[in-house]
Amino acid sequence: MAESTGIKEQPQTARPPRRTDAYQEWIKSTGVPVHKGYYVEDVRTLELGPWDERECNAAFLDLAGQEGISEARVTEIPPGKTLPPLRFAMDEAVYVVSGRGLTTVWSPDGKSQKTFEWTTHSLFLLPRNSTHQFSNTQGTAPARLLHYNYLPQAMYILPDPGFFFDNPYAPGAAGSAEEVYAAAQVYPALDRFGKPREMWYGNFFPDMLAWDKLHAYEDRGAGGSRVGIVFPNTPITSHMSVFPSRTYKKGHRHGPGTVIVIPGGEGYSVMWIGGQDKVYIPWHEASVFVPPDRWFHQHFNVGATPARYLAFHGARPGGANTETIQDVLNDQIEYTAEDPWIRQKFEEELGKRGLQSLMPEQIYTDPNFVMPVEEED
Repeated sequence: MAESTGIKEQPQTARPPRRTDAYQEWIKSTGVPVHKGYYVEDVRTLELGPWDERECNAAFLDLAGQEGISEARVTEIPPGKTLPPLRFAMDEAVYVVSGRGLTTVWSPDGKSQKTFEWTTHSLFLLPRNSTHQFSNTQGTAPARLLHYNYLPQAMYILPDPGFFFDNPYAPGAAGSAEEVYAAAQVYPALDRFGKPREMWYGNFFPDMLAWDKLHAYEDRGAGGSRVGIVFPNTPITSHMSVFPSRTYKKGHRHGPGTVIVIPGGEGYSVMWIGGQDKVYIPWHEASVFVPPDRWFHQHFNVGATPARYLAFHGARPGGANTETIQDVLNDQIEYTAEDPWIRQKFEEELGKRGLQSLMPEQIYTDPNFVMPVEEED
């Protein structure tokens, strides 16, 4: 007779209970619209709905490439109104899509505060565990804000919304609100190839459309330039790329969660994986899209002026961000190796607008050719 193991056998049909997605359940509970798909063509006209608890209209973006890594949502502040104070346990980057207003930030201990003014194209960080409050200083038009954070990842590990929005735990990212909003400063850094780069470190950038503290970025082609952004004491990082009219960037791929918003310019992007059909994404000011995990994507400027895209990077353990390319040979497509359809489509789109490509012919034949960086006027 066999000895008992003390383990009760389960019927073959039994399955462990399926874990619910706490973040998805929470956003459903708000009653706020959730927008899916690959992109939002214009956040300024996006359909919003009332969020009674926060006394505003809002919407969540749950785009294909976010993949449980990052949250993006839109808040609208009515003309001349001030929203209720809100405390949030996580760092959050905010980009002003439209409008003008004020934000007051209280330090986690409540002993200090800082009020600063923002306008369309401003970028700032709300530090974790602080309390913040938004005011619209325009009496005739609403203001719209695009928020970015890592709440979906955090709620996967700790599936309790109250921990993030109703938590008395006070340690914060800085000693006082005054210290948090010091002027942005430049510091030297190295890129993945060991080339010197300049990074900007700060919590408030007044106008990303006018920001001109850029460095040449030959690696991605198109004669473009770039600014890397590091916010104090937070894993959230960002960068903005600027590239000339009638040019396009090299195709590349990286991890999920990188949310891209357009401060200015007219163009389109294509995204694809393997041999599948390409997804076409038209964009202009206030468009938002998110490349899915390991999908190649490529950005094209078909307007008459330089184009800009601002990318918020998804986070990975160990301090890396999901926008990082680890293996250029496998993760970036040089112009000499790209699908001929890419160039054909680009020239067709320019032709619809009565324009011609400014991509040098040599760029398609010489792998060592580097397109000169064009300075903005």
